[in-house]
Amino acid sequence: MGQINTLYGPRPKTIMDRFTRLKLLVCDVDGVFSDGRIYLGNQGEELKAFHTRDGYGVKALVNIGIQVAVITGRRSAIVEQRMGALGVQHIIQGCEEKQQALEALQAKLGIAKDATAVIGDDMPDIGMFNRAGMGIAVADAHPFVQNSAIYVTQLGGGRGAVREVCDLILHAKGQLNKFHGTSS
Repeated sequence: MGQINTLYGPRPKTIMDRFTRLKLLVCDVDGVFSDGRIYLGNQGEELKAFHTRDGYGVKALVNIGIQVAVITGRRSAIVEQRMGALGVQHIIQGCEEKQQALEALQAKLGIAKDATAVIGDDMPDIGMFNRAGMGIAVADAHPFVQNSAIYVTQLGGGRGAVREVCDLILHAKGQLNKFHGTSS
């Protein structure tokens, strides 16, 4: 089977081979790009915290032609703003049927199941795992989601998990450390 040394330690060759095939990375937002907490102010404002390293990883993937999408059950102008700044072209919010949204996106882009990875943290993401060649759970995901995943990150949601996956994709494709932009 074999192992490949990465920035995150040795990873099975079978996992790295899956990363090599990817053309589409789909992420949930709350609990993946953020730590899952939602801050609400007295005036009704909503705040989320995003890790700049995750942003850098996403921009690096976009730079090499990987499609990046977010499919989330909530609606938030903050998500639109942050993902737009990172060059994410596929932003699907307020989505209760995430699996159907992913199927439609794959059809629109002409990207097969085995060329798709999904990063999730909770039960609504499981359906998307079924439509992806690679279901990925963040380190602090619900245990059922972790057990359903092919890969579980070392880092938690909002704490660099997205960057970890981006780095592994870049490593597998021989593109690690070739992007020198900003994290916006």
